[in-house]
Amino acid sequence: MSGWHIGIIGGSGLYDVAGIEDGRWVEVATPWGPPSDAIFTGRIGAARVSFLPRHGRGHRISPDALNARANIDALKRLGVTDVLAVSSVGSLVEERPPGSFTIVDQFIDRTKGRVSSFFGTGCVVHVSMADPVCPRLSALVADAAGAGVDRGGTYLAMEGPQFSTRAESLLYRQWGCHVIGMTAMPEAKLAREAELPYALVGMVTDYDCWREDEAAVDVAQVLAQLSANAAKARSMVLALLRGLPAERAASPIDTCLDAAIITAKGARDPALVAKLDAVAGRALA
Repeated sequence: MSGWHIGIIGGSGLYDVAGIEDGRWVEVATPWGPPSDAIFTGRIGAARVSFLPRHGRGHRISPDALNARANIDALKRLGVTDVLAVSSVGSLVEERPPGSFTIVDQFIDRTKGRVSSFFGTGCVVHVSMADPVCPRLSALVADAAGAGVDRGGTYLAMEGPQFSTRAESLLYRQWGCHVIGMTAMPEAKLAREAELPYALVGMVTDYDCWREDEAAVDVAQVLAQLSANAAKARSMVLALLRGLPAERAASPIDTCLDAAIITAKGARDPALVAKLDAVAGRALA
């Protein structure tokens, strides 16, 4: 095997990945509660792959109710080395129309009340989020997506489940945001805490509601675009997995906790440390 084990977190419209060999659904228990669904794990070529439908099969779970800690822990517990998240987003700029893909490289987090860390009192950790995605994995994904993909862009993470007001949408445009969605935070933060290189592809379904001369986004409009986007995303995932380098080189993100743990070893809460066995066991040993 190549050392690659790619975790795919599939968003709205992407509920499966074709072409996985020797695949099976696996139930994974975590100390943070249940993940969104069982995980479909197998291989494509020399790479292992594990697919998790973010909202559950049938799209059962609202964005504000996702157990992102359990999702990331479950992938790490299965041995995933890198995470590709695929998410449906709205576009905040004219140049990124429905049907286009954005390889996100920055985030603004406007979510509220979501648990955004594995760590806390008893084991305090401050990971760097200055560069929140893995540039190596993002470049590989962009190459797999092919012509027309937008390399780079700022994702505004909103709470949801309601869509934006026009005032909010116009404000986010002034902030320089390119796409808007409801699920990337705290997912990207948790992936970094779990020492998992993370990349995110935003599949544009609509123009949100900043275009004041046309109707605001609604579910019917989103659903109409989802099918075409999902077919394109499946092709991208297959191209990525088949085109990975023969061997996975180490990433600085693999050991990012070495420079992030602040609580002295003797002062750490044993109960919390026990819950961190999958996501931080290497660094806390």
